[in-house]
Amino acid sequence: MKAIPAFLGSARAARAVLGALAENILYSRPQPVCVWRGRQELHARARALPGQYANRGLILIVNALLILTTSTPLFAQADPASEPTVLAVAKVLPAVVNINTERVVRRTVRDPFEDFYAQFFGYDRVRPREIRQTLQSLGSGFIIDPAGYIITNQHVVERAADLKIQVTTNDGKTYNAHYIAGDDKTDLAFIKIDAKTDFPFVSLDDISQNILGQTVIVVGNAVGYGSSISRGVLSAVNRSITVDDIDYKNLVQTDAAINPGNSGGPVIDISGRLVGISSAKMAFTPQGVPTQGLGFAIPADVVRDSVNRFKKIAQKQPAPKTQLATSEASVSNAERLFGMQLQNLSQELSNALGYAQGRGVLITGIEPGSPADEAGIGRGLVIYRVGQSDVNSVKQVEELLGRVQSGANVAFTIGVIRASGQGRQLATLTIAAR
Repeated sequence: MKAIPAFLGSARAARAVLGALAENILYSRPQPVCVWRGRQELHARARALPGQYANRGLILIVNALLILTTSTPLFAQADPASEPTVLAVAKVLPAVVNINTERVVRRTVRDPFEDFYAQFFGYDRVRPREIRQTLQSLGSGFIIDPAGYIITNQHVVERAADLKIQVTTNDGKTYNAHYIAGDDKTDLAFIKIDAKTDFPFVSLDDISQNILGQTVIVVGNAVGYGSSISRGVLSAVNRSITVDDIDYKNLVQTDAAINPGNSGGPVIDISGRLVGISSAKMAFTPQGVPTQGLGFAIPADVVRDSVNRFKKIAQKQPAPKTQLATSEASVSNAERLFGMQLQNLSQELSNALGYAQGRGVLITGIEPGSPADEAGIGRGLVIYRVGQSDVNSVKQVEELLGRVQSGANVAFTIGVIRASGQGRQLATLTIAAR
């Protein structure tokens, strides 16, 4: 064994041995050979080398080289499941939610029919015609606390607090949520899932360092497709931009794709730490020049400070269920299910319109795009029957519709019966409740 240190200590000797072995492996056998047979020949060559090289240490090296050249390659392609990006997404995705909000826009309009009311009864006798339009928006958010608190963009949930917010988690479950607080300056909002269970969450205790050039991943509800991701780099920090007349300040910039629906979703690094919240994409410069790869996010430190402030507000807020119930109760069943506004057909109104007295309920408004509107029902017509029951008051209609579920078909007998008995025009329409 004394020759081993000398052999290992001589670079010239090592090169000679490795060169001889390489020559044997690369040139001596163009055709595949048996592993055992090749080992015997290489051992023979090693022993044939000058005496100072023939030792057990050399034989061990020969065996190691044979393993590398005759076995399955040790440097095969890595398993994609072990890639850092894949691991980061798997860590964060369970806490990312899709947000679907609905809000109602109410506006009062006038038309000749209202002028007719005013002429005979004065404006105080006329119920204003109010059009209700339900507007929907989609966005993203992520849970930052196991109790179900979610951070998202203010523009995703603004003015939705008084109507409806629903969030869908990555496992496909849908929950109602309520609005807690928001800040237009930072474009951040805080909502909470109305459920008593523990949720996976993204920790804000350890956020990304936000180093220029680092890999970042955008996660969210891109163009309505849940659990979408895109990848890029952190391009810049401390950006100030104006998009759609909204000023954004202190943003981080990335070339990762940010699309409609990504707003409010997390931007993370390859360790799964928060870089920021997707906020805006600049498609054109102020001069109208198209751009590419200009996405912006609210930095993680701003998000963390805002969440701490929002949590203090949440502690002082009462339960929101009473407010939601009051909002829904103010909408009649006829309006909620079919988009019709109704009024009792009084004697004075019947005389002025020339309608038969004591029969039916007057339709005073139709919501655009509602089931009633799609069925061709117009304002000024009268409902005489709901299903198999005659109706002569709004109360009767409401009681009959109170048992109707969404999607159910209801038959309405609608038209006009003149007081003179002439011009009787009735039709029965079957309408599906929304």
